[in-house]
Amino acid sequence: MEAHASAEGIAAVDDAVREPQWLDAREREVWLALRHLLWGLQPAVDRQLLRDSGLSGPEYSVLATLSEDPDGVVRAGEAARNLGWGRSRLSHLLRRMEAKGLISRACSPEDGRGQDIALTPAGRSAIIDAAPGHVEFVRSVVFEPLTSDQQDALRDACQRISAAIEASGECDIACGEEP
Repeated sequence: MEAHASAEGIAAVDDAVREPQWLDAREREVWLALRHLLWGLQPAVDRQLLRDSGLSGPEYSVLATLSEDPDGVVRAGEAARNLGWGRSRLSHLLRRMEAKGLISRACSPEDGRGQDIALTPAGRSAIIDAAPGHVEFVRSVVFEPLTSDQQDALRDACQRISAAIEASGECDIACGEEP
């Protein structure tokens, strides 16, 4: 009886396992081009920022987020959502940035539970100094190689892919949620 139950279980698993729908030649070419872009873009951005400003990509992203607020102050949870990061990732980075004097952190005066991140004068100076070279780099590698129509198509493709990732449930930290 036990052997019979095991055989039925195996048969059920075999029925559930389907042959994957393999990528055709065009799809494989698109996938490999996208993978190459994804694996190359972030390191290139990080190298440019470190070389030209001494900031890491994540540090620049935090400073840019803070600089977009008129007061230079953003709640930590809001910053994590805006950046698409988990709170623990942001917290570790903020600790290092605070030690460098780029930001300050304080309990939120609104309710005392949340934490506000504030741009310091050194942080404001760092983002002001880094932004021109960074935008020039982004323009040269992302926008100049593409026509306006291609830029629109890239935006649309990125939005569709991002939505599919979020719908898949496979986003955890990459989508700003803790695992």
